[in-house]
Amino acid sequence: MPRAFLIVMDSVGIGGAPDAAQFFNDGLPDTGANTLGHIAAECAAGRADVGRCGPLKLPHLDALGFSAAAELASGARPAGMEATPHGLWGAASEVSRGKDTPSGHWELAGVPVPWEWHYFPEKENSFPPDLVAFVAEQAGTGGILGNCHAPGTAIIERLGAEHIASGWPICYTSADSVFQIAAHEESFGLARLLQLCRDIAPRLHAMKVGRVIARPFVGRPGSFVRTPNRRDFAIEPPRPTLLDWVEGAGRVTHAIGKIGDIFSHRGVTHLHKGKNDADLMDHLLRLGQEAEEGSLTFANFVEFDSLYGHRRDVAGYARALEWFDAAAGRFLARLRPGDLAIFTADHGNDPTWSGTDHTRERVPVLGHGLGPKAIGQVGYVDVAASVAAHLGVPAQGPGRSFI
Repeated sequence: MPRAFLIVMDSVGIGGAPDAAQFFNDGLPDTGANTLGHIAAECAAGRADVGRCGPLKLPHLDALGFSAAAELASGARPAGMEATPHGLWGAASEVSRGKDTPSGHWELAGVPVPWEWHYFPEKENSFPPDLVAFVAEQAGTGGILGNCHAPGTAIIERLGAEHIASGWPICYTSADSVFQIAAHEESFGLARLLQLCRDIAPRLHAMKVGRVIARPFVGRPGSFVRTPNRRDFAIEPPRPTLLDWVEGAGRVTHAIGKIGDIFSHRGVTHLHKGKNDADLMDHLLRLGQEAEEGSLTFANFVEFDSLYGHRRDVAGYARALEWFDAAAGRFLARLRPGDLAIFTADHGNDPTWSGTDHTRERVPVLGHGLGPKAIGQVGYVDVAASVAAHLGVPAQGPGRSFI
């Protein structure tokens, strides 16, 4: 029986979203955002030579059709990338009204988001007083710290010492539909933090807030660091997803990284976590050899987004792409005849763009295992339908198979 591997390169967009003008970063529309294209341009101009040098080098992904997909999406090949495609290639557009993790992943798994997410738009005093009181009550504290938009590392540097002294949780949000809580693993307690997030999640989910995220950290003032014990408490998808379809057909599913959290652990047979993307790649490489016949492996590699996109670090993003490309080459060499591997993304996060938010973009769809095949412009939901068709599993969503 054939196997399938669906690999999400978190935030590696390729520009050209037809509705980009309706999405904003610091008040400016996302029109023209192009994560891959702008990174490649900066590399070719010698402006991304920190820890790497010269034009962006992605030989394995480009051989599948990366630059051809980017040209299809946005009208121009990324600088220095000119390979003739030898794999399946195309560009996908999203219909869900969000440029966030749950929206992108759910739609790739066959379920567009049927509602508008709830956001907290105010940069200060972001949360309503009744929600603040509820969180403090559940935490057993006299209040909360933060109550604002903030980058996660910056807010623990600013409020970590006060948090340890007061015992109050640090609560913050972003342009995404999220409620995040940072707490010290030792002084506040990791188990207590996870329980707090678990307790407040139903109320936030009822408001259509996509995720409550536990953000534990350790250390002392001046040297706080986040730990790999992050946990997302995500609202459940409203309908069965690709993971449910495959597991419901009696097949095995493997979730690598935050896939389990994104889908509320529905349809997940085996979960594989790690402290960074290198650990997650080790899981993918192992499963390339060991995954069961007829199984689905669904992976997310988050550090493009979390470490480099939001921080607008072009050189760091380029280094991560080149590392991933080399690892992808090793992974593809381990696959069996009949396997399908699809590389895609959930949204963009152009590190040359204004603000710190995701960017609305089309995403690549690159496939190994079916030979050269141009699929053109497709929908995110078509990815799920195609993976299901390859596995011989009935699809339950609106997508159409491109294989």
